[in-house]
Amino acid sequence: MLARLAYPAAGLDERLLIQRTLGGDDLAARELYDAHVDRVYRLAYRLTGDDELARDCTQETFIRAFQHLGEFRGASALSTWLHSIAVSVCLNTLRTVRRLRRRHADLEEADRADPGDAPGIEPDVRERLKAAIDELPELYRVVLVMHDLEGYTHEEIGAALGMAAGTSKARLSRARGRLREALARFAGEWAR
Repeated sequence: MLARLAYPAAGLDERLLIQRTLGGDDLAARELYDAHVDRVYRLAYRLTGDDELARDCTQETFIRAFQHLGEFRGASALSTWLHSIAVSVCLNTLRTVRRLRRRHADLEEADRADPGDAPGIEPDVRERLKAAIDELPELYRVVLVMHDLEGYTHEEIGAALGMAAGTSKARLSRARGRLREALARFAGEWAR
């Protein structure tokens, strides 16, 4: 009897793991999960900026992936397919969270006694950059996060998001331009 691997070995054939998983082999499913969970989590964290949301999105990504694993045709790498699911899950989660936060913020603002209170200290450059990234339109922000922060190639981004690599490059360029514009007024502070 052959011993099963507890963790994926280098070069292990993912197609075999997929077939075994579809056949009900929980160990094969665990091997697929272990092989991809770290990168899916990093992407989710970069997109959400929140550990708890990223964990939830990672879990939801794998739930959806395993539910639809039979639909994976192998036209792209399994990692690309998983990342496209992760992006979709993260964006849907962020939309929901933003709606809930807006409602909550609206209620808090209505209860404030002195609406003229000015914020105390300006946020540091890191916070400004994070805020500027968060303000980017979704189509630019996702490409920027995937390319500049997570190191995906334009081909991987294109495959994950269903666009041409050239479109990914153009969106990245526009995202960087918008960041430069949004942060230009703080350039003097950065030079100090």
